[in-house]
Amino acid sequence: MLIRPMLATPSGRRVFDPGWLLERKLDGVRAVAERDGGSVRLVSRTGRPMEGGYPELVAALAAQPVPRFAVDGEIVAFDASGRTSFTRLQRRMQLRDPRRAAASGVRVSYFLFDLTALMGHDTTGLTLLERKQLLRESIGFDDPLHFTEHVRADGPVPLAEACARGWEGLVAKRADSRYVPQRSPDWLKLPCTVGQELVIGGFTDPGGRRSGFGALLVGHYRGGLLRYAGKVGTGFDTAGLHRLRAELDALARPDPPFADPPEEEPRAHWVQPRLVARVAFTEWTRDGRLRAPRFEGLRTDKRAEDVVREDVAREDPPEPPAR
Repeated sequence: MLIRPMLATPSGRRVFDPGWLLERKLDGVRAVAERDGGSVRLVSRTGRPMEGGYPELVAALAAQPVPRFAVDGEIVAFDASGRTSFTRLQRRMQLRDPRRAAASGVRVSYFLFDLTALMGHDTTGLTLLERKQLLRESIGFDDPLHFTEHVRADGPVPLAEACARGWEGLVAKRADSRYVPQRSPDWLKLPCTVGQELVIGGFTDPGGRRSGFGALLVGHYRGGLLRYAGKVGTGFDTAGLHRLRAELDALARPDPPFADPPEEEPRAHWVQPRLVARVAFTEWTRDGRLRAPRFEGLRTDKRAEDVVREDVAREDPPEPPAR
């Protein structure tokens, strides 16, 4: 039975002892998969079925010599430079028909980094190192399936080197951590750039020669209320503006969904807060607004109500008690 995925906590920590492992942070879509004999399930972090959009991954999982297992990983697409591209992956994320997915021209890879069940046995109580060893021994890693490699931490993390290589960042994981279906301080994500998911609550009219809309009005939840975080007006092409405008019009509402709607946008168009956007930006301002935001795509694997501000602590957290 598939369980909710374990999630990493944003962190500014940069020094780790050998009790931690470092993995590459991938810029894709989280997916958990389960094979039970001839049946394969591939679902998003919110439980949405994904089999139709990634038929080659389903086929690769179904061809494994082990008939029963459950794995966790990230689906990615690479650009011409060999870097993971969330923008390119967008062309697959919206598809549900296996034939259209196969004809899209976008190749995807599934990087596996955890094993939560094997031959009817729950492996979540094992340590991360034990689970990764079983994963490597149990699954045949041929394209499009890949094993997510790791190295032992030993002092300052090589984040600058990872960023220079075009990586999304690093993920630090306690080597002895158990798998828990929630966000955990045992897994820490160390991003190269600031960015997160935000909920679309409205949009402005286009100006000049632009069509579709001018900017998205976005926010995040705090205390059960949607809080305004700013507007995003870059990162769109003309076709994307029109596609997204059609989705926004279908969600129209007369009043703002934000608890603190922007006073500077009196003629904004409001929408039901259901769409989640991936937004890159340079920093949060003191008044809780995005600085220099850029739209990167829609997230279909995250619920709007789960979107909160991901503040990153700038000091190393204290070590948890030894286990």
